Amino acid sequence: LWRLLRATRIMCMYRVQRRAHMRRVFQFIFAIIVSFIPGAIGNIYSPNGPSDAWYNMLNKSIVTPDGWVFGVAWTTLYALLGIALFLVMRNEQTRLSKTRAYLLFLIQMVLNALWSYTFFGAHMTGWALVVLIALIIASVMMMRAFRPFSKWASYLIWPYILWISFAAYLNIAIVWLN
Repeated sequence: LWRLLRATRIMCMYRVQRRAHMRRVFQFIFAIIVSFIPGAIGNIYSPNGPSDAWYNMLNKSIVTPDGWVFGVAWTTLYALLGIALFLVMRNEQTRLSKTRAYLLFLIQMVLNALWSYTFFGAHMTGWALVVLIALIIASVMMMRAFRPFSKWASYLIWPYILWISFAAYLNIAIVWLN
């Protein structure tokens, strides 16, 4: 009887662990998908569509990378943002205590998508720069909000902040040169 009870207990623990593992897998998939939403929206307005001729006519900084670099960089950065979000999600603290971190993640996503529309869709480079500055501020605040839940999550935000700071330089150059 003792062996049967022990075997039953082990089976129950295995099921609980399996459910927890599956929950983590779904959280990871969700975080990655959510982090790519601004990229999907931005892709609608990127220079491979109607704004291609407009973008190609602009005077740009001499350090503006080739188009393929942007694709690789943004794919990598969105993946890092998704991993950072997952690390915050998997932290055992309550969801309520993470509200600020989640809200800042949402704000930076909206600003990221808004920049693509403002710059490439509406061709309003000056306003796009304002949006980009707000995005940098929101991203720094998000990095700080992620830190209490996962220091690695906050570290994963740094490449994103560096890249959007570089994007701000490129945006400033376009505003200045045009």
